Amino acid sequence: MKSGGLTMKRTLCAGFTLVEMAVVLLILGLLLGAGLTVLGSQLEQQRVKDTQRLLDEAREALIGFAMVNGRLPRPATSEVNGLENAAACANDLACSGFIPWMTLGTTRADAWGKLLRYSVSPAFANAGFTLNTVTTKKVQTRDAGGVLVYLAGQAGACSVANPCVPAVVFSHGRNHWGTTEAGNPVPDGSGTNVDEDANQTGGGAGVTYVQRAPTEGTAASGGEFDDLVIWLPPGILFNRMVQAGRLP
Repeated sequence: MKSGGLTMKRTLCAGFTLVEMAVVLLILGLLLGAGLTVLGSQLEQQRVKDTQRLLDEAREALIGFAMVNGRLPRPATSEVNGLENAAACANDLACSGFIPWMTLGTTRADAWGKLLRYSVSPAFANAGFTLNTVTTKKVQTRDAGGVLVYLAGQAGACSVANPCVPAVVFSHGRNHWGTTEAGNPVPDGSGTNVDEDANQTGGGAGVTYVQRAPTEGTAASGGEFDDLVIWLPPGILFNRMVQAGRLP
């Protein structure tokens, strides 16, 4: 009897120990999962910051190129050749492609390993420009009602009196579209990201781009969005050119 009671007691103790271990493992799993989620979010935020910095550096390099050459560079020759295209741009679409990283001496890809995109006004890239050279690039965003409005440029034709911007530089972000550093295209993978689709082609003509707050909501106006878009304001470019003695 004594021996049997002792055995039962040991069995119960062992059973409770296994239960406690299971509870501990469960708690550790939950904590680990939460920690990984937070870590993943922090890493993604850092990639956004790093990409924003790369875009700013690319814009500064474009200004530096203009100060030396009197014009902006044309897009890269191809996805694997970072020298600027030697041929003059026939139109805005032909003047849209990848940042000419070898010509500028800049980083070619964003923090997700996708090549940085670049679109420049043909008149600013094909020859030396003046204060009266007409810019052609436009940038839109979505207002509180989801309607597209202009951040740079306007609905009408660009002109000296109503300027647009000389160039746009952007990243496709983590999801959808883009081209890897190896030159492989990244598929879209979505049927609702209207604004990201617009950035892929510059509104179809290499002219109009969209920059707005990121969202994963497919029902949002313009669909999900994680592109990062910046532009080169004409005032900044002209002022730097004047300071460098390149203008007027």
